[in-house]
Amino acid sequence: MLDDDILEAMAGWRHDLHAHPETAFTELRTSDLVARELTISGFSVHRGLAGTGVVGTLVTGPGPAIGLRADMDALDIGELGTLPYVSRHAGKMHACGHDGHTAMLLGAARHLARTRGFAGTLHVIFQPAEENEGGGRRMIEEGLFDRFPCQEIFGLHNWPGTPLGRFAVNRATMMASFDTFEIVVTGRGCHGAMPETGVDPIVPAAAIVTGFQSIVSRKIGAMEKAVVSVTQIHGGDTWNVIPDSVTLRGTARCMTPAVQDAIERHLGALAQGIAEAHGAVADVRYHRRYPATINDPRAADKAAVAAAMVAGREGVTTDCLPSMASEDFGFMLERVPGAYIFMGVGDAGHQAALHNPHYDFNDAALGLGAAYWVRLVEHVLAPAGTGG
Repeated sequence: MLDDDILEAMAGWRHDLHAHPETAFTELRTSDLVARELTISGFSVHRGLAGTGVVGTLVTGPGPAIGLRADMDALDIGELGTLPYVSRHAGKMHACGHDGHTAMLLGAARHLARTRGFAGTLHVIFQPAEENEGGGRRMIEEGLFDRFPCQEIFGLHNWPGTPLGRFAVNRATMMASFDTFEIVVTGRGCHGAMPETGVDPIVPAAAIVTGFQSIVSRKIGAMEKAVVSVTQIHGGDTWNVIPDSVTLRGTARCMTPAVQDAIERHLGALAQGIAEAHGAVADVRYHRRYPATINDPRAADKAAVAAAMVAGREGVTTDCLPSMASEDFGFMLERVPGAYIFMGVGDAGHQAALHNPHYDFNDAALGLGAAYWVRLVEHVLAPAGTGG
């Protein structure tokens, strides 16, 4: 449905972005490209939210306002591979497909500016720093929805392992919350040959790691979904010295605020209780990073209808299982009703996983994703009398 010049442009934009990845809040070149292409397409352009964020606005007349969001940032991963457009920035790459997300929304924006087949206001939101740093939250704090009011907001993520051309959504939680924790277990260092002269923090630290496995299995209801993972252990510098302290770091994921509360409470109580039982002290720092990404049911239904216009009803799963990965689009859904959807980019075995040093967004998905955005806008902002 998109003109050939737009399809060609999307591939060019993506390859350019892939070759020049920029991480959280440093997406200067990326935002320059986005702003330039939106201006060429005829959008009014605002820059500066969250530093490198870009918002393009197109008004076709009276009607509601909606937002479409794409993330722009890359990851601190060294790319492996021999692509002609391989990353030119050592230690950074587009390993999550945000280059594809940006290109698809730019392509849809250009098509919509040409056809103007909707009634109302369209805001296309290009967000920095989705990976770990909460660029979506910062855009909101700096006035995103005050300056650009939206009745609904929509997002999309490519999903390796799902066949190309298929879409998946549900009417509730799509992705988990994202919390981090750091626990410093402090004892009293001593000679490794004489542990009785000190308080060994390694032993309670090990018991804390084991104890955390009981949070999900014994403190959270069996019908709930949650993960608690210790991902770092740091302590000691040599073979014959028991250190003063050990640091544990990790992440917790779940689907509801109530479970989030329970995890934080039990994690702190376990760490402090186990440390005290060993004569040590545990300093627990728990940080709530991203909320769960929870769809509005009516908006999810609209997204499913638009996806079916592209993939057919048989190409859309409307009751997909939520992912335990996380997304800061959840902040936007806390403020404005909307929906987040997954788009297949290739079967497992044919497409590297997200956050993998070999990952490359499938160019064959560019037209499908842009077509979804176009159909969604035309459906949600259907002119009066068209039955959208």
